[in-house]
Amino acid sequence: MIYRTLSALLAFVFVAFPGSHVTLASAQDQGEILLTIGGKAVQKDELVYLISKGKGTETAIPGLSREEFEENFELFVNYKLKVREAESLGLDQSEEFQNEFGSFKETLIAPFLIKNSLEEGELRKTYSRMQEIVRASHILFQFPPNASNEDSLIVLKMALKVKNEIENGGDINTLAVQYSDDPSAKTNRGDLGYFTSLQMVQPFEDAAFGLQIGKVSDPVLTNFGYHIIQVKDRKPNPGQVRVSHILVRFDPQVPAQEDNARRKISDIYSEIQKESTVWEDIVKTFSEDPGTKENGGLLPWFGIGAMIPEFEMAAFSLNEIGEISPPLKTQYGYHILRLEGKKQLESFEELEESIRSRILRDSRSSMIQSQVVAVQKARYGFKENEENLSKFSQALNETPKSSFGAVLESSNFLSTELFTLQGKKFNGSDLWRFMQEDEYIPRGNGGTFDVWYERFVSQVLSKTEEQDLEANNKEYGMLLKEYRDGILLFSLMNQEVWQKGISDSLGQVEFYRKNITNYQWKNRVEASIVRVIDQTKLESARKALQNSGFNPTVFQNFESNFKANSPLAFTTESGTFEYQDHQVLSKVDLNLPYQELVVDGSTFLVNLGQKIPAGPRKFEESRGLVIRDYQEYLENTLTQKLKGKYPIQVNNTVKEEAFVALNQ
Repeated sequence: MIYRTLSALLAFVFVAFPGSHVTLASAQDQGEILLTIGGKAVQKDELVYLISKGKGTETAIPGLSREEFEENFELFVNYKLKVREAESLGLDQSEEFQNEFGSFKETLIAPFLIKNSLEEGELRKTYSRMQEIVRASHILFQFPPNASNEDSLIVLKMALKVKNEIENGGDINTLAVQYSDDPSAKTNRGDLGYFTSLQMVQPFEDAAFGLQIGKVSDPVLTNFGYHIIQVKDRKPNPGQVRVSHILVRFDPQVPAQEDNARRKISDIYSEIQKESTVWEDIVKTFSEDPGTKENGGLLPWFGIGAMIPEFEMAAFSLNEIGEISPPLKTQYGYHILRLEGKKQLESFEELEESIRSRILRDSRSSMIQSQVVAVQKARYGFKENEENLSKFSQALNETPKSSFGAVLESSNFLSTELFTLQGKKFNGSDLWRFMQEDEYIPRGNGGTFDVWYERFVSQVLSKTEEQDLEANNKEYGMLLKEYRDGILLFSLMNQEVWQKGISDSLGQVEFYRKNITNYQWKNRVEASIVRVIDQTKLESARKALQNSGFNPTVFQNFESNFKANSPLAFTTESGTFEYQDHQVLSKVDLNLPYQELVVDGSTFLVNLGQKIPAGPRKFEESRGLVIRDYQEYLENTLTQKLKGKYPIQVNNTVKEEAFVALNQ
């Protein structure tokens, strides 16, 4: 609930002014104190940052007038007074605040993290690769089960031998049939067709996109084994295509079935050539694809690498909408395709979230995290004690978590150094404390110490980066402070003003009595008003209304009748109205009980009743207005109370510097 309201609240803390662009102060100016509130310092940069951020979006007008600046300065002081009071009341220590602020921090910090810049780089690289499609062939050399280092070396030597054969004139597709451990090589001869980024595992993709046409890669290690890759072609990505199709199936093990399917698809193709043929009818009658035959054979949009190569090649070779392909054979049967649409690759902005989601689901996620840790270690002076780490690993990798602390203590490892970071030492007891607090359940391979140590280092580095950002990144620090103080402001206002204004019924009544002159009716009249939209119904409406004056029963009967029989012929309203500023009633003769008049091109039938002179509203009639005004009164009262509670001292020299900064 706070999140939905906070952004709107912060937007109105300051008076917006257009056309200003402010750069945060240099490092030597950042500590300048603009004012103190109850002895607590407030820096100049905070005022400059918040006022400049609150600027409007209108056409730029250079500078900020003295009057605008003083108005904003007064609002800023009132804002900081309330934040000071919220802190004094301990609202920043509440569990609700900690949860809200923690959630905000996770969102706010993301764009400033090393991880974000590395992810952005990977996103851009991926999109750049998506501009191109690559056709490659490969030979896979798999490791035997439970392979030893010696086994792995034998596989590597075999891959290098085959690579040498290809470079000396051997054909990779012929050699794939002979050597490849990829089961599909028996049918595709190692030809993978065209693909683009994110369609192969990362090491394979990196190697393929790094090769020129005809070149052969060194052995590329993936989870499947070693690959030898040769790029056969590269060309621009054609985007996406949409086709509908007719499918005639056959069992490839039964030659007679294939002959029958070939004759049938040829007959269908001949039938399609006739001008009187309706594609959807032919699909419904003859196609053997149960998933598409009822919708004209329509398939989803797809790009390169999404379909089997033969189907894909035929689809992308079609150029004109409605163009039909000759019959083609795939492993599923014989097809005839019709082109339904083509579109270019979407923009980076359109694909960004999709690319991000796919990257974070594959091995690139681990790669990015490894890079993050490496950068953090270099930036913050991370140094491991390799000798001690070896001891920990030997003693604790076979130890379950439940016994980890006891073994640490019995081995005298609690005070043994693991690493230093920014000069601070981290030892075994720090690791054990982290393990006790973290609910992580290790999965996969890895010894107990190695798994927990890696997780501990990552967490310490992340916290160090966060603390470094708060201390040294001015933009992030200001943003964080803005939202922290904004949540406190919201909490205080909700507690002292908004909820109190709504729930304090005695206070509302007392405020109403003291300010009753603000809650007055102007001259009013009872009236029912009918706007005639369908002029053919005017006469029937006139007959129903012209002899009644203001009569709620007659009016209700009229409404019930037209809603049942002519719901679009009229619009109506009825009640007691302040007539002086009313669009229609301001133009009537108050002495006539029924009248017709035309206002702004529309015909109105008006019945008038009792005229009521100006006078005070009842409390019940004014409650909404009273609550609004009472809340404003409570806020003003709170501000004045806080000004008396917390002495304010302003450094006028620094204040003038802020004014100058906002006008640069």
